[in-house]
Amino acid sequence: MLSDKDRIFTNLYCAGDPGLAGARARGDWDGTKAILARGRDAIIDEIKESGLRGRGGAGFPTGLKWSFMPKETDGRPSYLVINADESEPGTCKDRDILRHDPHK
Repeated sequence: MLSDKDRIFTNLYCAGDPGLAGARARGDWDGTKAILARGRDAIIDEIKESGLRGRGGAGFPTGLKWSFMPKETDGRPSYLVINADESEPGTCKDRDILRHDPHK
């Protein structure tokens, strides 16, 4: 059985605030600045090497999906949009994550 220190989703049981302030208090954003300092390509390469896949039925490779974002910019911001639809019949596998620990 996992001990609490091994859990990725630490707020699934609603022990704390699910908002940004609560996530920051739990340390969810502590490493973000260092990760972003590595640069876009290094981050995407690491995600590709990790083999991380989407949580949907197709299991699409996350690094490949992220690599579709345009590298060049004309000064306008770029956005990564997350589809949080659980369209598989009868599944509720992600709703507690989205409700209680959305910053993971």
